[in-house]
Amino acid sequence: MKYLFLLISLISLNATAQTYTERIAGHRERYKADFLSDAHSPLKKDDLANLHFFDADSTFRVIADVEITPGEANFQMPTFSGTTQTYTRFAKIKFNLQGKQYQLNIYRSIALMQSPALANYLFLPFTDDTNSAETYTGGRYIDLQTTDIKNGKIEIDFNKAYNPYCAYSDGYKCPMPPRENYLPLKVNAGEKLYTGEKKHR
Repeated sequence: MKYLFLLISLISLNATAQTYTERIAGHRERYKADFLSDAHSPLKKDDLANLHFFDADSTFRVIADVEITPGEANFQMPTFSGTTQTYTRFAKIKFNLQGKQYQLNIYRSIALMQSPALANYLFLPFTDDTNSAETYTGGRYIDLQTTDIKNGKIEIDFNKAYNPYCAYSDGYKCPMPPRENYLPLKVNAGEKLYTGEKKHR
């Protein structure tokens, strides 16, 4: 009986892993398709072969504690083009990853808050120890929504981390992840370095 229970458990775990891998694969296909539907995209169909990703790894999907920080002053977040964009810190999050606790800040774009369709958008830019070697030098982004926060918790899936447009082309105003959002470990999840030639606009 114990053997049967163990076998069923292993099959169940395997099915769950496959389901998660398939979900991430579907997310990445939609991500690629968005480049072709965006009129301002730096990439065309032939460029998509130069996009690369780490294998899906559910250990890089974490549940973080959220501390919303109302009343924060707006600040100017520098961009890679030398300009700035106005943001406010929306929340601090704390989570465990690979046995250690980390903290990051989530931001809200003041400009996007003016649009009803984008008012709930939250921005999580970060850097880590893969930058320049395995991933884009300038760091990566994760998109979130205010509605993702439930009972003081939010899921952060680093498998969905993606490169800013500046990784593919100049001429874009991509925010630079603040120094406070550096993770002192290798986040081997999400999008890797783009291997195509950088474009010019």
